[in-house]
Amino acid sequence: MALTKRIGASVAAATSILVLTLAAPVLAYHAENVRDAGRIVGIVKYRGPAPTQREVEISKDREVCGRRPLYDESLVVGKGSGLANAVVSIANIAAGEPLKPGRDLKFDQRGCEYRPRVLAFPAGSTIDIINSDGILHNIHTESRINPTVDMAQPGFKKIIKLAVAKPEAIKVTCDAHNWMVGWWYVTDNPYYAVTDRSGGFSISDVPPGTYSLRVWQETLGTVSQTVRVKPGATTTTVFTMTAPKAPGMPHD
Repeated sequence: MALTKRIGASVAAATSILVLTLAAPVLAYHAENVRDAGRIVGIVKYRGPAPTQREVEISKDREVCGRRPLYDESLVVGKGSGLANAVVSIANIAAGEPLKPGRDLKFDQRGCEYRPRVLAFPAGSTIDIINSDGILHNIHTESRINPTVDMAQPGFKKIIKLAVAKPEAIKVTCDAHNWMVGWWYVTDNPYYAVTDRSGGFSISDVPPGTYSLRVWQETLGTVSQTVRVKPGATTTTVFTMTAPKAPGMPHD
C-alpha cells in the first residue's frame, strides 16, 4: 500500500491514540515466592578490532534528520570491548518473580533515530510509540510470530499505543526513512537486561538454580552458557561474541 494511502487512513485528530492489540500470549512461566534470591551480573564483550561506525546518508527531511550526524548503530563496541545493546536473558526458567507486562514503555522517534534502539520487555506489554520529530514516520515491523505492523505516523499523531503479545525478536524500520532501524526483544519471563555502553548487565531476584543464560545481539546472533545461581549470592559471568561468517537477521 502506498505511504500516502496509509496517511489517509490515519486518524485525523492530533491528540488521538491508536491502540493495536495482538493475540493473547500463551506462556509456560508462572509466578511463585522466591526465597534466597541471587543475582547475575556480567559483561558482554566483542572479540576482534572494534568496528568503525559508519555515518548514514540522510536522504530526506534534512531539516530534522540532518541536524547532527547519524551513525549505523547495529554494532556498538565501547570501552574494554564491551558490547552495547545486547539482550541477556534466562532461557529456561519456569517460575520466579511475577511476569509484569509493561504499561509505560517508550519507543521514541527522535532526530530520525529510534530511542532506545533496542527495547526489551515482557510479552503482553504495551509500547508508547512516540513521534517527537513532528514529521511523517512509518512503523513497519518484521516478525515471525506476532502479526506484522505497517502504519503511518504523521507528525500530528504524537503517540501510537501497541500491545505485543508473544515472545520473539522484532525488527522495526521506517518506510519514510530507510536508515532507521530498531528492535523489540519480547521475553517470556521477567529475567532479562539490555547491556549498557560498556557491555555491562545485571539481573536480580533470580531463584537459586542452574540456568541457560542467553545473549542476543542484532548483528552477531545468539550465544548461551550455563550459570549457577547460589542462594543469596551474586554470580558473575563474561560473554564473548564474534562476527558471524554469513550475514543475516538473527532471531530467537
